[in-house]
Amino acid sequence: MGSGVARGWAHIGALRVLEKEGLCPEVIVGTSIGALAGGSFAAGKLNALEEFARGMTTRRLLRLLDIRLGGSGLIRGKKLEALLESHLQGVRMEDLPSRFIAVTTELGTGHEIWLQKGNLAKALRASYALPGIFQPIRHQGRWLIDGALVNPVPVSVCRAFGARLVIAVNLNRDLYGKTGARSAYQNIMENHETPDLESALLKRPRALIRQIFGMGSGPGLTAVMMASLNIVQDRLARSRLAGDPPDVQISPRCGHIGLLEFDRAEEAIALGEEATRHMLPTIKEAMDFLTYRIAE
Repeated sequence: MGSGVARGWAHIGALRVLEKEGLCPEVIVGTSIGALAGGSFAAGKLNALEEFARGMTTRRLLRLLDIRLGGSGLIRGKKLEALLESHLQGVRMEDLPSRFIAVTTELGTGHEIWLQKGNLAKALRASYALPGIFQPIRHQGRWLIDGALVNPVPVSVCRAFGARLVIAVNLNRDLYGKTGARSAYQNIMENHETPDLESALLKRPRALIRQIFGMGSGPGLTAVMMASLNIVQDRLARSRLAGDPPDVQISPRCGHIGLLEFDRAEEAIALGEEATRHMLPTIKEAMDFLTYRIAE
């Protein structure tokens, strides 16, 4: 299950269709928001994640963004951390019914790190710790950041853990020429739900707001970072999938959804469902072929 920030809600739709068809994976691997979806599914908490996603609005998103000055990340992430902990309630990865691996990146070396033991919530936070946005997570003696920087669609990890048939959900397939550099402030202001939202935002220092959201003529900090992430994910996913393609690739066409548009969950989930239903005949054909080969 690949990275994609807000587009990652499409994973929920994909998982719903696979689950309905009785396709229960033995190995689940996720990067970034793909780890959040895959880990929630493995822990039996997909309903809670879907409820959270569908209930996301611009106003609720702003409440969760505990922005701070200083430190190693723009967002402390404590509110999201508390929410995640309350749902997962101390679940450990080694106790999950299916093997689950979260892909992260070691900050000091750039090495790809596969987390498969320990506190699930902490592993998920490490996997989606986008540099500059969230502070790195200290885990098992290492500083870890978003796994999208090394393996946006972790097919190779599935194979390393013995998967015979790999189904990948790639959210970067239709991103060519799309950087997602739209001003986050512009998105918020065009879709705000309360008349006092702008004034609430502007209670913060104006210089900080301009820097983060890009209220001037140029793109803001968030727009530059999201555009850069788009470029990295696109190029790296192409390269890695060319060398190690999945047996079946599900590619929801959600490139038009901005990386920070978490309030478009309903649309993203529907796109994930549609893309997965489209690939069901291919999945079943691949499974039949694999079963035939094993019988031989």
